[in-house]
Amino acid sequence: MQVTQTSSQGLKQEFKVVLPAGDLAAKLGAQLAEVQAKAQIKGFRPGKAPIAHLKKLYGKSIMGEVLQDAVNEANRKIVEDNELRLAVEPKLDFPGGQEEVERALEAEGDLAFTVTFETLPKFEIGSFDDISLERPVAQVSDDEINAALKNLADRVQEFEPRAEGAKAESGDKLTVDFTGKLDGAPFEGGTGGDVDLVLGSNTFIPGFEDQLVGAGAGEARVVKVKFPEDYSATHLAGKDAEFDVTVKAVAAPKPLEIGEELAKKYGFESFDAMKEAVKGNLEADFHKISRDKLKRALLDALDSRYSFELPETLVEQEFNNIWGQHEAESRRTGQPVAEEGKTEDETKAEFRKIAERRVRLGLVLAEIGQSAGVRVEDKDLTEALVERARMFPGQEKQVWDFYRNNEQALAQLRAPIYEERVVDHISKLIKITDKAVTKDELFNEDDEA
Repeated sequence: MQVTQTSSQGLKQEFKVVLPAGDLAAKLGAQLAEVQAKAQIKGFRPGKAPIAHLKKLYGKSIMGEVLQDAVNEANRKIVEDNELRLAVEPKLDFPGGQEEVERALEAEGDLAFTVTFETLPKFEIGSFDDISLERPVAQVSDDEINAALKNLADRVQEFEPRAEGAKAESGDKLTVDFTGKLDGAPFEGGTGGDVDLVLGSNTFIPGFEDQLVGAGAGEARVVKVKFPEDYSATHLAGKDAEFDVTVKAVAAPKPLEIGEELAKKYGFESFDAMKEAVKGNLEADFHKISRDKLKRALLDALDSRYSFELPETLVEQEFNNIWGQHEAESRRTGQPVAEEGKTEDETKAEFRKIAERRVRLGLVLAEIGQSAGVRVEDKDLTEALVERARMFPGQEKQVWDFYRNNEQALAQLRAPIYEERVVDHISKLIKITDKAVTKDELFNEDDEA
């Protein structure tokens, strides 16, 4: 085997490899000898079929395997000898074309090919003791606990029919039939029958519920509304519509004590136990938001800290993934792919910056994690897999089997867990100061990119 480096540009290393016909023929001969010892060919005693006859029968298919093994071995040796750290699978090119490959398959000529390796960049991790970040922390107040309890009470609210002739009030549940019209003609998806609607719940189009306050059972009303500009059904967004509504029943909310009675409905032993559970859930939500904001600040710090050449293929793959999702969402909503005030090329440039950031941070976190010996434990992966399976009720076994039998899918499940472990590791090495904030400040997303 002859190996010559023909190019070295940044992260790309190119080599020319020549596999001599004699070496390939010798490997073919060795393979045929193994086949001869086991072959049972009609007309010949077991193990006595002539090599020439076996070559005629199986030579090309065996040589295909020989060539594949020889190419793989050549690539492996180049990687080891040059201590290359690959970013993606090597790219092969056969300058001699199919004709040369065919001659090699017939053991009649050398096989020459070029292989391009795109490698990972080399950079120093350094220390993190100069990174200082603030972690926003908010305390769960009694008002927030009470609001959560009220929300839980609303979910199990029971209603009882109002007296005949009574008019609907805010908070009442109406049972209605309706037909929506655009320019006097019914539109698809605008018809409903025996639909329950709680006035004041804001579950219908803005203004719809308000116009039914004061209606009685058996009454018909025309409700005029305008669909929001950002309505999910783009053919309705921003349109004026009328709904012919018939109120079939009016029911008032039954009093429900936010106390022991509510706790029993949710299966708690006592109201105190329910309050503690609600508080715990809220604290977990607050902690997650706090951690997410700290993580974002840390990633921003790391992104500005490191600057190195990125593997073009990884960036292109990430960009194609992001842009593909953006295009799919644009088709779903009927919105243009270009962001407001920008051309499509400008929008693509913004998305490419996002792709570059993700690739850069991915490489940095991977390097830090490898250096620190960060690992994803089997139990962590199993827990993540169980959670993923629960997202598909009735298909848990199929989801479980899919991931367990698909290494690439399992790697995608492992990646975010690994990232969290690396973030945990770095967080122990930097200075973090807790900053007391309000709930509104904690949940404010204005600073999120």
